[in-house]
Amino acid sequence: MRTVYFDNAATTRVHPEVVEAMLPYLQEVYGNAHSVHSWGSRTGEAIEKARCKVADLIMGRPEEIIFTANATEASNLAIKGLAQAYRDKGRHIIVSSIEHTPVLNSARTLEQAGFEVTVIGVDEHACVKLPELADSIREDTILVSIQHANGEVGTIQDMAAISELLKGKDILFHTDAESSAGIIPSNVGELGVDAMSLAANTFHGPKGAGALWLRNGVDIVPLIEGGIAENGRRAGTEDVAAIVGMGKACELAKTEMPSRIDHSRHLRDRLIEGLSSRIDNIVLTGHPANRLPRTASFCAKSVEGEAVLAFLDAAGIAAGSGAACASDVLKNSSHVLGAMGLPAELARGALLFTIGIENDELDIDYVIDVLPPIIKNLRNGNSNARNDVL
Repeated sequence: MRTVYFDNAATTRVHPEVVEAMLPYLQEVYGNAHSVHSWGSRTGEAIEKARCKVADLIMGRPEEIIFTANATEASNLAIKGLAQAYRDKGRHIIVSSIEHTPVLNSARTLEQAGFEVTVIGVDEHACVKLPELADSIREDTILVSIQHANGEVGTIQDMAAISELLKGKDILFHTDAESSAGIIPSNVGELGVDAMSLAANTFHGPKGAGALWLRNGVDIVPLIEGGIAENGRRAGTEDVAAIVGMGKACELAKTEMPSRIDHSRHLRDRLIEGLSSRIDNIVLTGHPANRLPRTASFCAKSVEGEAVLAFLDAAGIAAGSGAACASDVLKNSSHVLGAMGLPAELARGALLFTIGIENDELDIDYVIDVLPPIIKNLRNGNSNARNDVL
């Protein structure tokens, strides 16, 4: 049976060159980066080289990179840390209704601490409503957090327009770029942001490595205290191997990005065309043009997305049905699809295919052959749907 992995939004396979770069720091070079001896110096130098590579990917400065364990931690640090640092200037924060749960949950936590949060809506394509954003800005607004691209439906936001709205207003602008950094160009200067969250495992780096880019001159209150690591902004002994791996993944992503984008877009469009032509009552979600090159997201009527995923898995195909960090809790209830105005019955049939660098046309064609009969059998109440696709 053929096996196909199309759940790269959740995590990606670590690139062989990344693994090779990490190995020495698991056994041979193991000193604490903050020790004064040569063992520590070697690991410290490796961290700083990785910091330069991460900064280079997003066109920031090395000293602006704060290493974290993942993008979830980075977004928590950004939302909570920036709000606390600037609370004397105001206590109003703006986020969009389709943000990743680390941003939404951090905002809710701040509400309990006396901050006021405005959640702005999106249209049917998951594009932030700019007039609503403009109307929500107040004199006491200190922070706006809008994701660069949505991991569930692939929509890329008009960051330049958002940045222009905030220009000259002394409001910090954070973006969660977990789904975009390393996938598409994410130049912090062009995006006009003050802070950006990113994660290595979404672009063929290791799990356990993330970063927050924080523009020079912006203050932040650390979430994790206890030492001098990351210039006092994130205490704790660093996972040197993971950080080195993230640096290598950033280096590869920057070098290979044009070819990766072309590869993914070609396969994505082939998948969208194939499934749309062979399955009745299936809806492409997200913006039809301004979407991530590797993301094909659908809602199929009259089926449960999780049931479809189970049958796909039985056929050797891994796919998704929403944000990985929320799927165990929310099951078939996607806050993103709900914010886009999709009826609950349709949203329950959410399917997400995210393409990786290892995938090819044969993988796409296999899904196009396997998925239609699964959906047909489920709609007909056929309990033998699994046997029909194997």
